[in-house]
Amino acid sequence: MEFLSSILEHTRVSVCCCLFILFLFLSELTGFIATEIVNELYVDDPDKDSGGKIEVNLNISLPNLHCELVGLDIQDEMGRHEVGHIDNSMKIPLNNGDGCRFEGHFSINKVPGNFHVSTHSATAQPQNPDMTHIIHKLSFGDKLQVQNIHGAFNALEGADKISSNPLASHDYILKIVPTVYEDMSGKQRYSYQYTVANKEYVAYSHTGRIIPAIWFRYDLSPITVKYTERRQPLYRFITSICAIIGGTFTVAGILDSCIFTASEAWKKIQLGKMQ
Repeated sequence: MEFLSSILEHTRVSVCCCLFILFLFLSELTGFIATEIVNELYVDDPDKDSGGKIEVNLNISLPNLHCELVGLDIQDEMGRHEVGHIDNSMKIPLNNGDGCRFEGHFSINKVPGNFHVSTHSATAQPQNPDMTHIIHKLSFGDKLQVQNIHGAFNALEGADKISSNPLASHDYILKIVPTVYEDMSGKQRYSYQYTVANKEYVAYSHTGRIIPAIWFRYDLSPITVKYTERRQPLYRFITSICAIIGGTFTVAGILDSCIFTASEAWKKIQLGKMQ
């Protein structure tokens, strides 16, 4: 009976050890298979093949301004001054033609500048253009669909200025940060995050009130953010597994020895009581 009891105790310890090893092995295997995202900062222009251009995607609704009045103007410090940009853009009437949804895809130079939605390109300027709006999307560069990256790639999404002063201009001050994503194969994708500050005002000059507009004034950060996909090296995985197995059996041996010693001591105490 004593021999059988000893075997059962050893079996219990061995089964517990095997289950514990299996749990730790599966945890390590999950970590080995999964990829981690490592980020770093450096000063450089990562997308040197872009020709000094940044692609912009803008989607904005002006529910109280007719489509024939809505236009996009682009200016920058290189001397670009384009009024009524129409390439790769689309206007969709809203509210039975009383409003407009503007969708545009265009490029800007990598220098400080602005682009703005206004009535400046309209044939006849309205008396009181209503610049209340909702921004559905404003993004720069490629779209990064990566689960583990939560950046400000579309920081103005959902910006709602419907309840603001209809005659006010809106300034969005953007700081654009170049962003690079490199996957496991070494392929790189270039995008841009941005921070934003906003102000709303009614502007006047010596001739009277200035026609309101929605301004996006931008500047580029010299700092680039790089995200790199990495996986745990195989040697580290093997080392961890060896450490788990060796450590578990060492601890199991100590526990087994303690249990056996305690069991023997208890038997001696019991025998002492019986005598």
